[in-house]
Amino acid sequence: MIFIAIITILLLIVAFALFVGVILGVLDYFSVKWFDKPIYVHLYIRKSDLPKSKEQIIKNHFDFYNHLSFKQKQFFRHRVVKFMNKYQFIPKDNIVITEEMKIIIASTAVKLTFGMRNYLVNVFDKIIVYPKPYYSTVNEAWHKGEFNPRMKAIVFSWEDFMQGIQVGNDNYNLGLHEFTHAIHFHGRKNDDVSAYLFTKKFNKIIHFVSQAEVQERLQQTQYLREYAYTNPFEFIAVLMEHFFETPHELQRDFPELYDKVRKMINFSPRLQDTKKYPKLQ
Repeated sequence: MIFIAIITILLLIVAFALFVGVILGVLDYFSVKWFDKPIYVHLYIRKSDLPKSKEQIIKNHFDFYNHLSFKQKQFFRHRVVKFMNKYQFIPKDNIVITEEMKIIIASTAVKLTFGMRNYLVNVFDKIIVYPKPYYSTVNEAWHKGEFNPRMKAIVFSWEDFMQGIQVGNDNYNLGLHEFTHAIHFHGRKNDDVSAYLFTKKFNKIIHFVSQAEVQERLQQTQYLREYAYTNPFEFIAVLMEHFFETPHELQRDFPELYDKVRKMINFSPRLQDTKKYPKLQ
């Protein structure tokens, strides 16, 4: 009798869990369709964490992190650990990839995807790091970084990657740029909630900036560097650099564009002071 009672209780627990899962799925579906946002982003059964000494690396390099709430910082560190565990870090040209370098790279990706539920994408499985710009035999040119979907790799020149970290208001951030390419590619190939929202809002952004009056304003202000107009893929990557590095200017000069980006990645930098720190939507 005790055995039967235990089995019955377990079956009831499983049935309840399935019921809750179905309800959450339905609510999430309509929340995304009607309000363009998931009903939850951060939901972890068990959170990973970093030692205090390694958390200090994030504090030293990311104002974004320093202005999160206590709970959001826990989520951020959890995602950094999971990111480092998922992807392979490959050194090139005799560079030594330290734990600090891994944390800085992971924190850049987590910063970009902090408003997304699915932040560990499968369109790349390795991060290749060169000490300086490297020569590519594919197109016979020097590169600072790239996302290569065929190799399932993101490649960085560490010198240029760190310049984007150390100078936070020049709208050049190699890490954000290349990770945006990867997230964009993931959005085109997958249908999870984060991919769906990114792709939907990306299409609206491209439609918006295709309007003649918007193009004229962009050209007149010269807010975005010329490289942004190479193609839609580079446009969104450059735009994300601006969104994180000079959000005040973007929101002031192009409020509609700012709002569309905010919805695309499901959060925005708060604008009530000169610091750049996020507010989850």
